[in-house]
Amino acid sequence: MSYRAVLAGCGAMSRGWLKAIAETPALSDRISIVGLNDINIDAANRLATEFGLSRAAVESDLEALLDGTRPDLVFDVVIPGARHDVVAIALRHGCHVLSEKPMATSLADARDLVALAAEVGKTHAIVQNRRFNEGVRRLRATIESGALGTLNAVHCDFFVGAHFGGFREQMEHVLLVDMAIHTLDAARFISGKQPLAVYCHEANPKSSWYAHGSVANAIFEFSDDVLFTYRGSWSAEGANTSWDSAWRIVGSKGTVLWDGADGFEANVVAGSDGFFRPLAPLEVAPPANADETHGHASVITSFIDAIAAGQAPETASSDNINSLAMVFAAIESARTRQRVAITA
Repeated sequence: MSYRAVLAGCGAMSRGWLKAIAETPALSDRISIVGLNDINIDAANRLATEFGLSRAAVESDLEALLDGTRPDLVFDVVIPGARHDVVAIALRHGCHVLSEKPMATSLADARDLVALAAEVGKTHAIVQNRRFNEGVRRLRATIESGALGTLNAVHCDFFVGAHFGGFREQMEHVLLVDMAIHTLDAARFISGKQPLAVYCHEANPKSSWYAHGSVANAIFEFSDDVLFTYRGSWSAEGANTSWDSAWRIVGSKGTVLWDGADGFEANVVAGSDGFFRPLAPLEVAPPANADETHGHASVITSFIDAIAAGQAPETASSDNINSLAMVFAAIESARTRQRVAITA
């Protein structure tokens, strides 16, 4: 089945979406970009030229564009502050919507969009592209294999000195809202647990080039007594981690380390004697499905496959709101200096 799509938001992030579609035959054969929407018409025209979309309509008014092109899908790549209105317009025009993260700038807006998608009977999902990489899928498969025993804890470090310029450097809670959502969502996916509560401390060093909240340290309580800790900074120079963080997964039988790139190290207990028990190396499991390890391409494929099958995609907003709830609970904890229960 083929789909007509409008892309809303023609900034830098949109290129990753269009590149994934153009370079993935399973997508380029099924998706036609029939419209580009941005308040900056020059940006939309440049994008059309760059990706050879000369037949796509270009319009600053999204409603007019949807009326004129009648697409099946809207790809929402607008800035977070514009997200709610763009998604609501698209859903009310009968379109399925795939949105950039975060899915909303408040839980109230997120709940509204989940309810609206259900009301109009359309699919609304979020591009949590970082859970669609090989490393994350391998960690999930290793836990599910039982080789680590009972899952006890998940620990993540994210330290990247990222100089974006633009709107991010003016955002409040920039790390938690714009980046930590990836790691928090991946931790929820890898562990298979539900987030219950959080204690978080947020900071912004004097040397930071961000306006607010470039550093956060959080302790999350997950279901089944699993602990998840997050240490992050977007203003730490000198020793960048991977964009996917550095991970330590601790089970009752052993531990797996992942550097967020290609480096894995895993060991399990191999005896019952000694102050430190003897260890044996553990082979980290392959991903359950290699087709789900290609970032944006895999997210978009999952989205349209789910629509075709009449099923909810993995990152449906009705589920992904739980990851967003982790973000806002962490922000509330940082504000109040209190433990905060997580409620989507």
